[in-house]
Amino acid sequence: MSFCLIILAGGNSHRFKSSIGKPYQKIAGKSLVEIIVNKADELKEIKKKILVYNKKDLKRVKSLRLKNIKLIKGGKNRQESTFNALKYLIKKRGISKVLIHDAARPNFSIKLLRSILKKMKNAEAVIPKIDIYDAIKQKIDSSKSEYIVDKNRDNFFLTQTPQAFVLKKIFNLHKNNYLKYRDDDISLFLDLNKVKFIDGEKNNFKITDQSDLKNLKNIYNSKTSLGIGFDVHRLVPNRKLYLAGLKIKSKLGTLGHSDGDPVLHSITDAVLGACQMGDIGQMFSDKNKRFKNIRSTILLKQVLEKIKLKGYFVNNIDINIIAQTPKIINNLKNKMIENIAKVCDIPKNIINIKGKTTEKLGVIGKEKAIACEVIASVIKYD
Repeated sequence: MSFCLIILAGGNSHRFKSSIGKPYQKIAGKSLVEIIVNKADELKEIKKKILVYNKKDLKRVKSLRLKNIKLIKGGKNRQESTFNALKYLIKKRGISKVLIHDAARPNFSIKLLRSILKKMKNAEAVIPKIDIYDAIKQKIDSSKSEYIVDKNRDNFFLTQTPQAFVLKKIFNLHKNNYLKYRDDDISLFLDLNKVKFIDGEKNNFKITDQSDLKNLKNIYNSKTSLGIGFDVHRLVPNRKLYLAGLKIKSKLGTLGHSDGDPVLHSITDAVLGACQMGDIGQMFSDKNKRFKNIRSTILLKQVLEKIKLKGYFVNNIDINIIAQTPKIINNLKNKMIENIAKVCDIPKNIINIKGKTTEKLGVIGKEKAIACEVIASVIKYD
C-alpha cells in the first residue's frame, strides 16, 4: 500500500490568539508541522506528503525548508482545503490511499500511525476515536425558554486525526457531497459498515488555545539552565560598528578580530555557557585567520546548530548594552530584537534589551569602548 499524508494547516488560528499560527508554534525546537513530518518519515508506506497552507503563512512555511513535500494553498474552509489537496493527488500515479491530518494534532504516536495503516488493508476508511466518560448535556433553545436535556454518552464518541481513506473513495465523496461536510472527512461516509474505528490516544489532543499548547509542552520532560556572556571592545576610527548584527551609523567602530559585535559575542558566550560547551574564544580562536573580519551572525548560527545537536534550544535572552555612544533608544532596541530573533530563529517576545551608560565614567564613559552582558536560558527536552 502506498499512502500520501495530507497535513491541513490552512486555518486562521483565530482562537489561538497569536501572531504565529498554531502549525508553526515550536516544541523542542521544532514546529508542529515539522514534528508531524518527522513522524511520517518513519514509515516507508508513506510515499508522499502534502502541506496545505494559509497564504498568509507562505513565508513562514518556506522558512521551515521542508524536504520532499508538496505545498498547496488552502481554501476558505477545511473542506475546500482538503479537496484542493485531493484534486492534485488524484492525478498522480502510485498513490492509492490517503491520510488526512490536522496540523494542530502533533502528538500522535508512531504506534497509532502504524495501526491505522495496517487496518486499511481491509477497509475504505480507518478513524481513531476516543470514548466519552463525562456526562453529556444538550442545550435546547425554543421560542419560549432555554433548557438542558441529558444524553446517553454510550451513543457518542470523539474522532481524531490522522484519518485514512481509499483515495478514489474520499475524492468522489468530496466532489459529490460538498453540503454534507461537517467537521472532518468521515462525516461524508453514509455507510459506516465500511469504516473501521480504532482506539485513539488521549495525548493526541487538538491544540486550540494557548492552554492546550502549554499542556503539550508539559508532556515533554525538560531541563532549563542559565549562562552568562560578557564582551567589551575598543571604539576606534575607521572601523564599522555592528550591534546585534546590525550596521550602526557611527564615527567610531569596534576593534576586533571578527566584526567586533559585542552583543552577538555576548549572546554566543551566554548560550555556550548555559549548554556547558566552553566559550566563544575556544570555538572561534582569534589566532585563526578564517575568522578574520567574519560576521558574528555566522558564528552565532554555527553555535546554535551545535547546541541543537545536543538537544538544547534557546528559551530566553536578556541583554544589557553598556555604551555612552551610540544611544540605545527604543527604535534601535526594536530593530535589534527583530534581527536577533531572525538570526536565532526564535520569537521576539523571549528577547529583552536594556541600554545603559556609565554616566561618562571610565573608558566607556569617555566613548573609548562599548560593552555588553547577557544572561541566556536554554531548555533541553528529553
